[in-house]
Amino acid sequence: MFSFSKGKINKRAFEHIYNQYWEKVLGICYAQLQDREIAEELVQEIFKSIWERREELEISQHIEHYLIRAAKMKVIDYFRQRARQHELLQDAMAGLPQYERTTELQLQYNELNRELTRTVNAMPEHCRIVYKYKREKGLSNKEIACTLDISVKTVEYHMKNALAILRQELAAYQLK
Repeated sequence: MFSFSKGKINKRAFEHIYNQYWEKVLGICYAQLQDREIAEELVQEIFKSIWERREELEISQHIEHYLIRAAKMKVIDYFRQRARQHELLQDAMAGLPQYERTTELQLQYNELNRELTRTVNAMPEHCRIVYKYKREKGLSNKEIACTLDISVKTVEYHMKNALAILRQELAAYQLK
């Protein structure tokens, strides 16, 4: 069992932690994202942050628990960032004067919006409800669980399925 007080993560300890846990952390990130490249980037950021903060970092719990929590938080931050980018894009589109909007861009946006609505409405009932609470109402997993009287794990399961459906159905619209 590893627990570290300030300044106790040396190069040897860090390498041991990395070699022992990187695959598990990658698995956690990948399970939520279903994109290996992004999952690998997030894992790299987690371990980079640990190394950079090694002098002041104090981990009182088992390192595995710390890394699992760090992975989950990193994935949440990633989805928040993506949602924020989406909001900014919508705000930018709404704020442009009509003459600055290109017809083609507006048509693409409208088509994507219709396809998103169609896909969400075609989801299994539980996935659709959880997705709408999360994305349209901005509720946390815990708030959704309380509202629907289900566990947080069940909310995560339905959200994961909803995102997988969207990823599959809207793959043609992905920006590269």
